[in-house]
Amino acid sequence: MGLPTLKEHLSNWTLEGRTRGQVAETILALANASVRLAEILGRGALDAKLGRVIARAGQFDEQKEIDVVANDLIVAALEALPVAALASEESELPIAMRKDAPLLVATDPLDGSSNVDANVSVGTIFSILPRHPSSEGEAAFLRPGSHQLAAGFFVYGQQTVLALTVGHGTQIFALDRATQEYHLITRNVSIPAESTEYAINASNARHWDDPIRIYIHDCENGANGPRGHDFNMRWTGSPVAEIFRILTRGGIYLYPGDRRKGFHQGRIRLMYEANPLSWIIEQAGGRATTGRDRVLDVVPTSLHQKTPLICGSRDEVDRVMRIYSGQEFKSERSPLFGRRGLFRALP
Repeated sequence: MGLPTLKEHLSNWTLEGRTRGQVAETILALANASVRLAEILGRGALDAKLGRVIARAGQFDEQKEIDVVANDLIVAALEALPVAALASEESELPIAMRKDAPLLVATDPLDGSSNVDANVSVGTIFSILPRHPSSEGEAAFLRPGSHQLAAGFFVYGQQTVLALTVGHGTQIFALDRATQEYHLITRNVSIPAESTEYAINASNARHWDDPIRIYIHDCENGANGPRGHDFNMRWTGSPVAEIFRILTRGGIYLYPGDRRKGFHQGRIRLMYEANPLSWIIEQAGGRATTGRDRVLDVVPTSLHQKTPLICGSRDEVDRVMRIYSGQEFKSERSPLFGRRGLFRALP
């Protein structure tokens, strides 16, 4: 078909050193696991009730049958590779692999798994990090996302696709099901700086803090508000689907912290969701923030730490950050949030 394969693309990148070769080998192993997982998901209920809940992890997270299947596939794919440990959303502690190996892998084996039985796109997110020789266990993973060597996510939808960065732009590959090979279809993705689409779970509006409510209210007011044009809202409940749409046509994704118990830091996991997604977005010319800080600069304190995540088109994310910092007009810009507005009480 004339399009470079994932293996060919990585072979050009690995010419400069041994570590790059080991990272490429790990990416290819994860790609092979994704091919098998895509087959399982494609058969769906013909084989099993993939969305069946088999355990509950914490107050809000359910573990489904397909989560375990995806996790087992990734563990098996990495067992013979130069990976010292795997941090997975499906495991409380890191899974030890080859003790002296130079790499670490963090993953959400099946992001958006609550959508499996609804036939909505889901995906696998991964981050590859260098192992620090003086740290072990959970501590080995507790470094900012800026330390990543590679990051990517697979989306299992109409096509099975891979969005990948190794620090030289973001590339998109599509799976040819006939040959079971990924081929490069979009080189050096460039996210439009401006957009008229936003993705947020509007059912949580009553719990948002003021900066998020102000930003969304301005979008809702469209051409009649301070933005001067209309917006569309998107929400699938599957972060990989939202982020892939942003890579292909721009937009902003918002999963902020809110006032609900257990959601003060949002629901997105820093290590194996926000960090890889943020690097992919940044390498495509976008922005990724917690609202106040660049996501990739956040120093994690625990393996499953949560973080607010606001990412996508540069100008939209910058606007949200200005509202958080107080640089944007607040009370005067929108009567809804003025001193006598619906969401502010008089002193």
